[in-house]
Amino acid sequence: GQYVEFTVDDARRYHAATYSIGMGAARLFSRSVDLTGRKLMLDLGGGSGAYSIVATKTWPGLKAIVLDLPPVAVVAQEYIARNDATDRVTAMPGDFTRTDFPKGADVVVMASNLPQYEPDLIRLVVGKAFDALVAGGEMHLIGETLHDDRRGPLSAALWGLNEAVYGSTGVAHTESEVKSYLQGAGFTEVTVHPFVPGVLSRVA
Repeated sequence: GQYVEFTVDDARRYHAATYSIGMGAARLFSRSVDLTGRKLMLDLGGGSGAYSIVATKTWPGLKAIVLDLPPVAVVAQEYIARNDATDRVTAMPGDFTRTDFPKGADVVVMASNLPQYEPDLIRLVVGKAFDALVAGGEMHLIGETLHDDRRGPLSAALWGLNEAVYGSTGVAHTESEVKSYLQGAGFTEVTVHPFVPGVLSRVA
């Protein structure tokens, strides 16, 4: 709900504050996965486009689409241009809970927005991603996840608390719950990888 009146200026301020963190995470992602031979990455809620910018630079032949809210897509296009990536990365305005996903992607990434959504919405988005992927495609869901005993990490718990304070339907999800969202959509060989220890996991 808080993004209903989100403006381009709001998006510029937000990403001016978070862009360097996003680029660091994007470099870590591109060191952590092998996207050899992949052709098209769909970056859900991709913000500044950091993951797409770095991945397409790292893996020759890979192109990417950043799907984010219309004001954010404007700002993403600015960062894409600033990084000389307009030949590899495009920004698509939309709401990934409602907008139809483009077909033909063989990689889907959803990073750093997991706790903002309730389980049913995550299932919806993951199901849409599964349906949009070509056969043999892969999805990477990177987010603040609780251990299965719910005793940590603190950052994931605080994200869940933050959502509660703001009256969001978002929650802190456990690693097993995130695995189940992907498996329920039809994904196989679902595994949990530490991404930023104590902060982020990558469920693939």
